[in-house]
Order: sequence, then structure tokens, then C-alpha cells
Amino acid sequence: MSQIVWIARHANRLDFVNPDWFLTAERRYDPPLSDDGMVQAQQLAKRLKGGNIGHIFASPFLRTVQTANAVAEMLDLPIKLETGLSEWLNPVWMTEEPVRLSTPALAELFPRIDSSYTSRIAAKFPETHEKVRERSGQTARCLATEFYPEDILLVAHGASVLGGAMGLVGEIAKTEVKASLCSLVKVVRQEPEWLLELTGDTSHLTHIEEVIRFA
Repeated sequence: MSQIVWIARHANRLDFVNPDWFLTAERRYDPPLSDDGMVQAQQLAKRLKGGNIGHIFASPFLRTVQTANAVAEMLDLPIKLETGLSEWLNPVWMTEEPVRLSTPALAELFPRIDSSYTSRIAAKFPETHEKVRERSGQTARCLATEFYPEDILLVAHGASVLGGAMGLVGEIAKTEVKASLCSLVKVVRQEPEWLLELTGDTSHLTHIEEVIRFA
């Protein structure tokens, strides 16, 4: 059996471009994409056009949903919100559990969201580095091997991109995968193994971040 799992990190976020946004934001740990991030998301969508992706899963944070929505529009697919792909709920970064838009509110903004989908894996604040890797790895394995044998796309965050890849290919992902903004990881299932074919590809982007904040 052959299957491809694409894992993408979200595009550039507003607070990376304008750090002062954080000071007055209503949901300060849930920033939207920046203007250039929207461009990156479109470039990602064009990169994945013509593939055989059957399902799109996204972390329920706004920046991942916006990134996934660009791809969903291009591929004419729904978006399934999967909590297991969430941002690392790191107490060093966050003083409290992040406030996000509810699923109904997101679905109103992004009609491609499949409100009937039930998330498979939970994420609980606070999390250690080991916990986010375990959680996102479990999510990738669960979706790819138990429920969705087709080619799938997971849209996640730096830590959950790495954890998702590790969940499929093991410890090799820890040193091989580079999760820069809007990059792509490609994992191919060739029974009985999962093989890394792309480890953080950004060839679809016209502008690449100079400092990788998560690698």
C-alpha cells in the first residue's frame, strides 16, 4: 500500500511581522496570518494543486485554518479541525491556555470547515516538549493508519509538524525535519515503512524567513 502524508507548517503570522499586535490583541496567542503569510498560503496551495490529496486536517488555531483554507479552496476540499495538531501549549510561551475562536465561529468565517468532524486527539495546557511530540505523533499515526488511508494533508505548527513526522518515521525526523514557515514535509508509506521524501521544502515560496524560529 502506498500513501502520502503531507505536513505543512502555517504561513507567516501577524505577530511575527508586528510584535506590538500582541499587546492589545483579544486572543493574543491566536494571531492571524500576516499579509505576506496570505501570499505564502496561496503559494502552498498552488504547490499542492494537481496532487491526490483526499483530506485536509488543520490545527484549530486561526493561522493554521487560514493556511489550510487557501489549499482547500484550490483543491475544492473541506477542512477537518484536529486539536491533536495544535500549537505546542508551552507555559514558557503562554501565561494561560490560549483563547481561540470556537468551531462555529471559524465555520462562519470559513465555510469549508466540516463541522461534523470530531477531533481524534486532545491537547491540554500546559505541555512539555515530550508531550507535544507524543500528542502530534499520535495524531498523525491515528489519522493516516486508522481512519484515512488516502493521501492527506496536515496543517500544523513548528512543534506539531516535527512531532507528526516523528510519529510516522521515528527519531530520524528529529534531525532531518526543518519546520520553517509554510514549509512542506512529505512522508510516503511503502509497506511496512514510512519514508521521508521532503524534510521542510520551501521551493514553492518566493520569500523565505531568514531566521527559522522553530527547527
